[in-house]
Amino acid sequence: MTTGPTIAVLATMDTKSEEARFLTERITREGGKALVVDIGLGGESYDFASITAAEVAAVVGRDVGRLRGGPRDEAMASMGQGAATYLRRWYDAGMLDGVIAVGGNQGTAIASIAMRELPFGPAKLIVSTVASGNVRSYVMDSDIAMQFSVADLLGGPNVITTSILDRCAAGIVAMGRASRRERAMAPGDVVAVTAFGNTEKAVVRAIEEIRANGLHTVPFHASGACGSAMERLVEDRRINAVLDLTVHEVLGELHPDDIYAPVRPGRLTAAGRAGVPQVVVPGGLEYLCFGGVATIPPRYRGRPTHVHNPYNTNVRTTAAELEAVGALIAERLNAATGPVAVLIPLLGWSHVGSPGGVLHDPQANDALVRTLRARLRDDIPLRCYDLAINDEEFAVTAAHTLLDMMARSPETLHSA
Repeated sequence: MTTGPTIAVLATMDTKSEEARFLTERITREGGKALVVDIGLGGESYDFASITAAEVAAVVGRDVGRLRGGPRDEAMASMGQGAATYLRRWYDAGMLDGVIAVGGNQGTAIASIAMRELPFGPAKLIVSTVASGNVRSYVMDSDIAMQFSVADLLGGPNVITTSILDRCAAGIVAMGRASRRERAMAPGDVVAVTAFGNTEKAVVRAIEEIRANGLHTVPFHASGACGSAMERLVEDRRINAVLDLTVHEVLGELHPDDIYAPVRPGRLTAAGRAGVPQVVVPGGLEYLCFGGVATIPPRYRGRPTHVHNPYNTNVRTTAAELEAVGALIAERLNAATGPVAVLIPLLGWSHVGSPGGVLHDPQANDALVRTLRARLRDDIPLRCYDLAINDEEFAVTAAHTLLDMMARSPETLHSA
């Protein structure tokens, strides 16, 4: 008989023990097994906790009593890393299918630190009082789901939170079952393709071409979190090759006020370290991304600007900015241990940066081309085409450049 999924329950037990007990009971009722981890700083013990707060602290060499009296951020980081150690240990041993946490600001922060250390796949859900706000700092590039608790999580479940917690317990058990099925599936060969709305036409056509050759494709929106997630998946050997049509996030590393700056530094590094084939195109480098027009920092105003929508404004990059990002791209690609090629569509790197677009500026773009030509390793091809990125011919050429590289590097296949 197949047993139900095993779900870790994370809670600051000094303030959320009743909610944790409720979740444990409901998970069991739904056919799952609960492992309760106390991530709080209180000194009490709880008979239904699988791992105590003292054990969480001790596994990373800390004492929970000393953490209680020390800096709050240090204590939260230590408890998060301690909980992560147990979660990863259980997951690697095949003993964990999902994680659910319940908490306020502190509990959410600790739980998210722990969950982010797990790979993509096991179910991750946080029921939180802060889930209705900007949760990017908690989720970052992980596959964490967040549920707003609506009412505060104090004094045990009430007429509002009981319903929410009940549904979340049922949900995490179902998600855990799905995670277990997914883990048992044999992966195929996977190609990552990076995208923007302004490069979508090229991305869609390239994906068609790659899929026609029997490979899986996964598009990643170059929104900061997605690109960082792609890098993690390459590190985890779940992606075999990268068609980096949209590298805007590298620009964001040099301009952190760009709303699509990566949540973790290091774009264009994972594929190189892993030695998997990568084709790099300067998609989305013609502009910086900000929110509404009023949010554009003063130093970027007065340049050609495209209002993508009321919440996304694109501001033209200068030749000097492109020289700087070109140097960074060359530095990272030069460190690659696998095959690399750089393709440049000379007529434009996005819809709005191509002929007729408000951000079309081939003279400024040439600064990037000159920098790459001067700085790239001699064995890294730099190929220029009198095409725009969204031209079908360019998209097909980019796809087949990667496919040819993969065919010449068979050791990169079936390794995910």
